[in-house]
Amino acid sequence: MDTETFIFQHANDDVRSLALQKAKYPDVDMNYALDQIAGRQMARHKLPSWATKDGVVYPPHLSLEQCSSEFTAIYKAQLVRDLVRSRKNSLPIDSLLLVDLTAGFGVDFTKMAKALSEDGLSSDEKMVCVERQENLCNILRHNLSIMKINQTEVICGDGVGYLHGLNHACVVFLDPARRDVHGGRTFAISDCTPDVLSIQRELMEKSDFVILKLSPMLDIHATVEALGIDNVRSIHVVSVANECKELLVVLSKKQGESPQIHCVNDAFIFSCPFQDNTPLSVTQQINEGLYLYEPNASLMKTRCFGLLCQKYGVESIGVNSHLFVSSRLIDDFPGRKFRIIAISSLNKKDLKNHLQGIANANITTRNFPLSVQDLRKRLKLRDGGNTYIFATTIGNTDHRLLICQS
Repeated sequence: MDTETFIFQHANDDVRSLALQKAKYPDVDMNYALDQIAGRQMARHKLPSWATKDGVVYPPHLSLEQCSSEFTAIYKAQLVRDLVRSRKNSLPIDSLLLVDLTAGFGVDFTKMAKALSEDGLSSDEKMVCVERQENLCNILRHNLSIMKINQTEVICGDGVGYLHGLNHACVVFLDPARRDVHGGRTFAISDCTPDVLSIQRELMEKSDFVILKLSPMLDIHATVEALGIDNVRSIHVVSVANECKELLVVLSKKQGESPQIHCVNDAFIFSCPFQDNTPLSVTQQINEGLYLYEPNASLMKTRCFGLLCQKYGVESIGVNSHLFVSSRLIDDFPGRKFRIIAISSLNKKDLKNHLQGIANANITTRNFPLSVQDLRKRLKLRDGGNTYIFATTIGNTDHRLLICQS
């Protein structure tokens, strides 16, 4: 049996079980076959359009695990397309259209290059990606060919070294590594590799726009301060299924413009100024029957709560609690929605009265002195069910349990 036949016949099998049968298939390149079977299985969820395309080659598991999902890659492709459109007619004659200095498996580059190609923006200018690992370069060249994306070049080498020899590009994309030499996660832009801050000036001199793909764990304000607010054009917090996946920062030479924050959650985008001075509307009273709102993950990250209150007519229950209420149901609120059915203190008698008949509950704590685990133990409630309990602080000091139903 040849390797391609083996891959086809075992496309849905458990990869770990197949690995134990290696001796049974001496004519099969088992390492390659297992990478392809595992890759196609993962791609069905992470890269669905790739999974349906014949001939795509997948890398070893770690590279596929670390690559962008299709949704986040599509968002970046749309962002790059819009940036290129804004400069298309004023590019230097020898300018590259797009340069990705840290290509990896190439999901982001492929989507960006495809968007520019399909939009007719890459008919003359070339798009380049740089990757250190030769096997990933070979895979990327193959997949770009399979997907018929032209005007692209894959360079095997060091991205920073390529930058030093670069003349000009409309967009330079950079996804610095977010782990240190010991494999630990980094939580500051200065700890990423390559060190963006040390090459920032050169990046901005040699491009119209720089897009930095950063960890969602990074503090937005600290990141903007490190990069210089005058250099930041926009910040995009991208979430999928209410989970923050990445932070995108666009750098450019500006002319006194204030950067914008874009909170992206699936197809929903909420935008606000980076320095939003809209006052936070805080309620003076919480009652049963009110609707409770928990903003989505991107809004929680950016904390554009003043403008959120203004736009949707909600009020915060406390300055640091990040939960909101209104007397009417707001169907299009960007987050989860609940109805408050009871409000309880932590007094034993109060708890017994309000939790009577409730055996299971989904518990969330916001600005509260106890953890979810400690509170669940104290309330003696199992996880799950149709009841939602938000343990929080109303005003500045009033600790309460908001017992809700969705």
